[in-house]
Amino acid sequence: MILITPVFVALAPLAIPVPAQAQYSHDAQAVIARARAASGGTAWNTLRGWHETGTDGAAAYERWIDPLRYGMRVEMHEGAGGGPPVVRGFNGAGEWGISPAGQQTGTGDAGRLATARTEDFYGVYGFLYASRFDAHGRLVGEKRAGGRNFDVVLVEPWRAAARELWFDRSTGLLGRMIERDGARTLTVELSDYRKVGPLKVAFRFVSSDGPEGAARVRQIRTLDFAPADRAMFSLPAQP
Repeated sequence: MILITPVFVALAPLAIPVPAQAQYSHDAQAVIARARAASGGTAWNTLRGWHETGTDGAAAYERWIDPLRYGMRVEMHEGAGGGPPVVRGFNGAGEWGISPAGQQTGTGDAGRLATARTEDFYGVYGFLYASRFDAHGRLVGEKRAGGRNFDVVLVEPWRAAARELWFDRSTGLLGRMIERDGARTLTVELSDYRKVGPLKVAFRFVSSDGPEGAARVRQIRTLDFAPADRAMFSLPAQP
């Protein structure tokens, strides 16, 4: 692998896509195909953009994701003020940020890149594109929680966090995601499914990392699929 300096990675206008080499077991493919059909079917192939606004905890946010290849930008407004946001970005090769004061940071840190890639992959339902994003998946089996039965698939994206995806057997829709990292377990409950154009997606995400951890709620307010300029996923050049 060619190593690129953090500065170049942060400023790279286009990420070099990794060839998709997804390998899902036959049973996992069947569960995911059912989830895809329940949430829009072939309409997922028509997406060229993903743009949402909402609240994440007490903060208002706006997020853009590229469903064709890795690319993400998040602008977070803390509090009720109308000042500049905290900006985070990921272009597939580099992860970066801009503070409200305008200070830019770019890094090639593997941990931060993995975190950004994880948010990007699951944020745009990357597991529904078996040949687009490099990932592996296998069926764990059937589990029951909250009075519902789930088919559980373990998905492992390339250089991102593996998650158990719990698909409701009655609807086919994704009901929860579980990410295990040593002693820490992150659980994300998905609900409030709504139709947006031809797709049916979750609008409410409740995350917790343990029985004593405070739950964090992310609520989508608006969602559209307008494509974004790829340049917005890269750190802008310093004046």
